[in-house]
Amino acid sequence: MRYLKDIDIKGKKVLIRVDYNVPVDGTRVTDDTRIRESLPTLRHVLEGGGAAVLCCHFGRPKGAPEPEFSLAPVAAHLAGLLGLSVPLAGDCVGPEVKKAIAALGAGQVLMLENLRFHKAETSKDPAERTAFAKELMAGLDVYVSDAFGVAHRPNASVTEAPLVAPVACAGFLMEKEWQYLHGKLSNPARPFVAVSGGSKVSTKLAILKNLLGKVDHLLIGGAMANTFRLAQGIDMGASLVERELLDEAKAILDAAADQHTHIHLPVDFVLAREFKAEKAEVASHTGPVPAGLMALDIGPKTVEAFAFALKGAGTVVWNGPMGAFENPAFAAGSLGVAKAIVACGATSVVGGGDTDAVVHQAGLAGKFSFISTGGGSFLEFLEGKELPGFKALEDAAK
Repeated sequence: MRYLKDIDIKGKKVLIRVDYNVPVDGTRVTDDTRIRESLPTLRHVLEGGGAAVLCCHFGRPKGAPEPEFSLAPVAAHLAGLLGLSVPLAGDCVGPEVKKAIAALGAGQVLMLENLRFHKAETSKDPAERTAFAKELMAGLDVYVSDAFGVAHRPNASVTEAPLVAPVACAGFLMEKEWQYLHGKLSNPARPFVAVSGGSKVSTKLAILKNLLGKVDHLLIGGAMANTFRLAQGIDMGASLVERELLDEAKAILDAAADQHTHIHLPVDFVLAREFKAEKAEVASHTGPVPAGLMALDIGPKTVEAFAFALKGAGTVVWNGPMGAFENPAFAAGSLGVAKAIVACGATSVVGGGDTDAVVHQAGLAGKFSFISTGGGSFLEFLEGKELPGFKALEDAAK
């Protein structure tokens, strides 16, 4: 795989695939984390004498222009961050776009309009995607992939553009994702500990199965832990459980022992009657959950037990909160685990939007080794899947 830092971009026109699918309220970007993450790559190109042409998707348009999905607010916000003019092209391909690209000088930026205004971007036909990618690369010298958030999607701008570009490489953001996911996590310092949470076993089933035999310890929290506890014969009252997956949960517990992965489940829970409760009804409950009550967070004894399991870890990967952290009454478990991961001193990798939110809520973002920028991409990596975005860059380098 080639990296941007090794490419001579002086005098080159560079297409950068970024992930600017950010929350917008009317004309105002409300969370610019993804935009800020791309700035090192953009500044490297601009300061190195190149011209930057940015492409990305925004929202879910149905393959045709829709005003509410225009990238105009994003372009305006980026201009403020860069201190440069960031004009928005009327389209992402076509004669007018080619003219705008041809007129670009070194140190200038152009943002292309929403890629998903064209059905070919997400077409299931590789030939259609390739034809669109060729249009996208017209008049450009270098392709830079810097959008890990879409690395799991076989979109024209992700998987075909690198293959038709004169030169293709990974930007700084993608390079860092590669270093941690295919470096630190694929060859981890041990003990290797995975912390998995969230609401449903069904969404994490493939991840849990893939981690067995790879991690030394697997800590399971969140509502998904309820299904495992019920599978062990512990009544969970009115808690969220997936009864149709009880056999799967039992199979995972049995397989873990055979594959030398020690699974840790909650030993106590924080209980209440509803998610919107202003405070917990029971702060630390062990044993069967009484009828009418729900487990909405791991309890303090579990936080302590999980912290003990984390001590001495060499590598920790975390995805999924330990409870209904959006409600302050049920956030202590997630915040406690975040602090324990930082305290253990391991190489720590976090992925997933909710987990990212917990880390920032705890004020610990700067204490983790790496926070992945991809939700779906990060989950598919944990499932053991090959990410199309990385494969395309590897194929382009051959």
